Formats: sequence, C-alpha cells, structure tokens
Amino acid sequence: MNEMPKPVIDEATLDRFAAIVGARHALRDDADIAPYVTERRGLYPGLSHLVLRPGSVEEVSAILRLASETGTPVVPQGGNTGLVGGQMPDCSGRQIVLSLSRLNRIREVDFLSNTVTAEAGVVLQTLRDTADAADRLFPLALASQGSCQIGGNLSSNAGGTGVLAYGNARELCLGVEVVLPTGEIFDDLRKLKKDNTGYDLKNLFVGAEGTLGVITAAVLKLYPKPKGREVAWIGVESPDAALALYGLAADRAGAGLTAFELMSERTVSFVLKHVAGSLAPLAGSAPWHVLMEVSSGRSAQDARGLIEDVLSEAYVAGLILDAAIAANLAQGSAFWTLRESMSDAQRPEGASIKHDISVPVATIPEFIARGAAAVASVVPDARVVCFGHMGDGNLHYNVSQPEGGDGQAFLARYRDMNKAVHDIVRDLDGSISAEHGIGQLKRDELLATAPPVAIDLMRRVKAAFDPAGIMNPGKTI
Repeated sequence: MNEMPKPVIDEATLDRFAAIVGARHALRDDADIAPYVTERRGLYPGLSHLVLRPGSVEEVSAILRLASETGTPVVPQGGNTGLVGGQMPDCSGRQIVLSLSRLNRIREVDFLSNTVTAEAGVVLQTLRDTADAADRLFPLALASQGSCQIGGNLSSNAGGTGVLAYGNARELCLGVEVVLPTGEIFDDLRKLKKDNTGYDLKNLFVGAEGTLGVITAAVLKLYPKPKGREVAWIGVESPDAALALYGLAADRAGAGLTAFELMSERTVSFVLKHVAGSLAPLAGSAPWHVLMEVSSGRSAQDARGLIEDVLSEAYVAGLILDAAIAANLAQGSAFWTLRESMSDAQRPEGASIKHDISVPVATIPEFIARGAAAVASVVPDARVVCFGHMGDGNLHYNVSQPEGGDGQAFLARYRDMNKAVHDIVRDLDGSISAEHGIGQLKRDELLATAPPVAIDLMRRVKAAFDPAGIMNPGKTI
C-alpha cells in the first residue's frame, strides 16, 4: 500500500481539532480512516487525515467554530450510504470528515403529539423499531435502513417506498437542531404542525446535503400503526397497464394505498439469478411487475377485502396477467426483500449507469418508451434495468453494460447516457434527482441546466450561511 501524502493541514491544527473530541474519537490512522473515505459504488475516492466523532452538540459547535477560524473544510457524514458522493471528502487532503454516528440518542417519544425527537446518528432501523415498540409507525423505509442514519436521511431528503402515503423526509420533519458553520446552534426542535412565523428555516437544511450546516437532531412525525396490511405481487403487460392499475387502486383504496412499485422483468430476473433464497412470486413470467401494498387503520379484514376488490376489478378490466396476495407476514416480507434487493442484484451483471429520476406519474409509460430508444442510441446492446416508486413518479432507471461487454468502455459513455436519459426527463418537466441528492455526481449537470436565477438564489443562500465556504465544498452547487 502506498503511504498517504503528508497532511495539508498542519499538525498543530489537527491537534486542536482532536482535542475537542479526545484522542479516542479523533481518528488519524490510515486503517481507521479508510471506511470513512470509501463509498459503496467506488466512484468517489476520498482522502482525509482526520475523522472526528463528536459525542455532543457542543462538540460539533466547537469543531465548526474552529473550522471557520482556520478555513478548514468539513464534510459531514452519517451512515456513508449515499449514492452520489455527497458524503465523501475530495482527494486534496485538506478536508476533515465529521461523523455524526455517536450522536445516536432518541431524546423523546411523545405519544400525544405523535412525534419522536432523535439525534442525527440514530440508525433508521433503530428509529423504526423504537416507533414500533411504542405502537407507532415511522414510515420512512429504505433498502439501506439498517445502516443509514436519520441525519443523512434528512440532509438528502430521502424518499423510499413510503412516500406515496406519507411523503419524503422533508414532509416527516417538524423541527431541527442545526449547528451553523460559525458554531452557533439553531434550536428549532418544535412539534408544531402549524407555524407561519416567518421563513421556514428548517427546510433550508433538509435536502441541503450538509452544505449549510450540520443537522444534529430532529423532531419527526409518527403515525398510528395500521391494523391491517396486505401485500400483492402482480404481473402486468406494460407500464400503461400498470398506470391504469395504479389509477384504479388509488381511486378504490385512497389513503390506504401505501405502496405501488413498478419493476421490469429483467430487473426481477437479476434478483432471482443473484440473490440466494429468492423465489419468483408468480408461477409464470410477465413483462412488468407491480408490488402493491394496501393498509387499513380499521382491521386486517378491511385491508384484505380492499386489496381483493382492487385485484378483482383490475382482472375483469384486463389490467393484470396474474397476481399473488401474500399469505402471511413472512411472504409479504419476502416480496419486499425482492424489491429491495434490486440495486445489489445488478452489480454482478457488470458496470452500470444509474439514474434517479422523477416525472409526472401520468408520463411514466412515455418516459420508459422514449428512454429505451435513447439508451439504444447510445449503446445498442445495453440492458435497461428499470424499477422504482411508480406511485410518486420516481424511477431508478439504471442501465447495465451489454452482456459480456467491456465495463470500462461502457462507463466511458456515462455522460452521453446521462444526457440522453435526462433530456427526456427535462422534456417531461421531471427531475434528474428524485431522492438521492446532487452530491458530486450531478453537480455539474445541475449548474449547467438549472435556471440561472435558481442557481443564483442557491449561491446567495450558501454565501449567507457559510461565508467561509467550509461546509461540504464541491457538493450540490
């Protein structure tokens, strides 16, 4: 292994930072730092000579105050599950990593207000389990929920499978505690559902990817646990049929329709091929698949009757080829595991180019049809791997390299492929980043394609909050 370059930050400054958290929580050894400068996709190698793991809001405050004083760039990091490089330091050696993992207390569960106050380092699964133990539901659900942290979820405005019924991270957040780059602590941990006293400052930090300050805690909404929940796996002929099914289900189930996921046959086949223990939910194949969930606040019987009514009507209308309702909780979980394994199942198929896009729900079939033609125009034998949250218009429109092809040659067409797909997204008034954020991956494209006034406003906000330019530089804008 090559020896790391000498620190760009002088040793005396590193010592000052380390003294804030104590030697035990100031990582300076290469092996200890490695997990914090390596991300899962391998697209953004990072270099840092110091990882700080503060244990209190006051320590975060002291770190940022010193960072502003010394002009030291700080990269906040949660569970390091981000997919666009927003949590990675660059390779200059000038940036320090601020890990929030030790800020992991759940401060309060308020049953009457239906809220939970959690620190930024609380793992999402822990938060969901805490809500469940209190007979409540925290509906944010992601494939990475066993390791991602709530601070990162808020900083990227995470979406996931529950957005259709409950909204994304921003809509689940009532209040925040944020440490500003100056070291000031903005305490806005309020539980109010109505508050019109001036600008909604919390929403500047939610989705800002750590470029304006560090979220250290948040007040989040809880919901009553459904009394009944039914999951069905459905085979359909086309995205148009899936769209018609969605319209029928939304009309019949209303707020009880809590998930509606669309997946191509190729995507499902990758999971069955590469994920041990996975089983096909249907006896035969179908060109497209839907995972639908219906929940009821009244009873299990009500949820069952509702999903059966939707499927019966859809079958009579010729919208579905086949369907299977989960016989029990275990089978329902197995259906969801298939869906959540789709990103990982693509990896053994070689290099991939990924898009996290959203378009108006009604235009999804058009996007898919035009997208296939656009992909073929760039790399004729590339394989489209399309799946996502059809109910809220968000698709993970991924493209795998041609079978047996050269992965590096395929990745060399990354920008061309992005442009071909994103041009369609913009033509349909969609977004090139639905739930993963901008980070490093999409920063240049955002700057090149967003309205100039929007970019100017964002830069003004950035300058107002972070005049020293220390907060996660090189990300978003």
